[in-house]
Formats: sequence, C-alpha cells, structure tokens
Amino acid sequence: MIKNKRFDEERALYASNNLKVVNCKFTGPKDGESALKESKNIKVKDCYFNLRYPFWHDNELSIDNCNLTKNCRAALWYTNNCTINNSKLHGIKALRECKNIEIKNTSINSPEFGWRCKDISLNNCKLINTDYLFLESKNINLNKVNMRGKYTFQYVENLYIENSYIDTKDAFWHAKNVVVKNSTIKGQYLGWYSNNLTLINCKIIGTQPLCYCKKLRLLDCTMQDTDLAFEYSEVKATIKGTVLSIKNPKSGMIVVDRVKDIILADSVIKTNCKIIERKQ
Repeated sequence: MIKNKRFDEERALYASNNLKVVNCKFTGPKDGESALKESKNIKVKDCYFNLRYPFWHDNELSIDNCNLTKNCRAALWYTNNCTINNSKLHGIKALRECKNIEIKNTSINSPEFGWRCKDISLNNCKLINTDYLFLESKNINLNKVNMRGKYTFQYVENLYIENSYIDTKDAFWHAKNVVVKNSTIKGQYLGWYSNNLTLINCKIIGTQPLCYCKKLRLLDCTMQDTDLAFEYSEVKATIKGTVLSIKNPKSGMIVVDRVKDIILADSVIKTNCKIIERKQ
C-alpha cells in the first residue's frame, strides 16, 4: 500500500507488482514520466496524474476515481486487462494498442483515443474532442455513450452501440460488422464504404449518409436533413417519416413513408434498387 504520497521522478514506481496506490499525486518539477510502466496487478484510487505515459506495458490494472489531466498524455499504451471507473481521461491519445479494457462512468477528452485496441467496452461515458476515435480497433461495445468528435470509428471491426448519442463527421468509414441500436447519429457523410452496417431504431441526421455501402440494413429508422442518401449502396431499409432525397442506390429495397426527391440519373453503374413510398 502506498498512500498520500507525491511522485515526480522518472519511472517512480517502475515494474511494481501487487500494489495499491491511494490518494497520491504524480506531478512536480522533475517532470518525470512512465510512473508505473511494466507493472502488474496494480490498483490506483483517488489519484492525480499530471505527467506523461503513466501506464505503459501494464497488466491487471484498476483505475478508480482518478484524474488524468491534459498533461497526462498517452496514458495507457500496450496495456491489457484494465478497468477504469468514475475517472477523467483528459490527455491526448489516452488509450492505444490495449486489450480487454472496461471503462465506466468516465469523462474522456482525448483526441486520437482508442487506436488499434481490442475488446473494449464503455458504459455511461461522455466523450468530447475525440477526433479519430477507435481507429482500426476491434470488438467494441458502447452503451449510454454521449460523444462529440470527427472521423469516428474508421476501419473498426465488430462494433456494437446502444442507447447512445453520436455527434460526429465521417463516422463508420470502411467499418465492418457494426450494429447501432436505439441511438442518434448526427453528422455528414455517415457510413461511407462500410460493410455489414446495421442501424435499428436510430435517428440519422445530416447530409449524404450511407453511400458506397455493402450489406447495409436499416430497421425502423428516421432520417432528418438527409439528402442524397444511399448512393451506390447495397441496402435493405425500412424508414419512418420523410427523407429529403435518395440518389442512385445500387441494389436492394428501401421502404419509406415519403421521399421528397428520388434521383435516378447519371449513374456510373447499373442500379436496380426498389424504392417504395408507403404514403403514395
């Protein structure tokens, strides 16, 4: 047990094992980095981290009620089997090349968060300024997440989102095997080049969504301010309400209450998608 201490030196607790760190501060004039690098079976609680790279190459890590400031950049890299609860992750690139990470009740303000990670879950978390969130990551589960950023979920595989609010741009580009349920997705150019993207009971907001998709499915979704949707996509969709315009969907069937404009012209490929308006 280490309690009520301050550390600012380089590798202050390097290669520690079976350690509980409580109410400690990692900050000071020496400006040392990598405080708990190469450590195992570590529990930190009620701690303040204001220095770089504290948790690299760790295994079996628990972080509870901790503040990782904007100066705590690249906080968790190459770390496996970690739980984070009721904390703040406010440094850039807070999570990268990690595996089996569970995050709950946490505030995340971290551009380039979660790159090339595997087996990640977030529950009841708020994410802001998270540009390029989860780039090239796999096996992600998000529930009750409120996020704002740009270029989200690019090249991800095996992503499940439920009960969430996603405010982004260029989300799900080149993503594979994605399910989004009971959520709002707001942004421009959503889902381009995705493969096996399924949206269930979702609200989709923004221009030119869901183009160049393969195996795209929408079930009982609504679309707001969505024009030029579904261009060159393989799509099966049931949509409630009005869509501003649908342009040259490649194949499948779209059932919608009303479409203001159906554009079937100037296509560079053969298109044969069936579009059915319920209210006609």
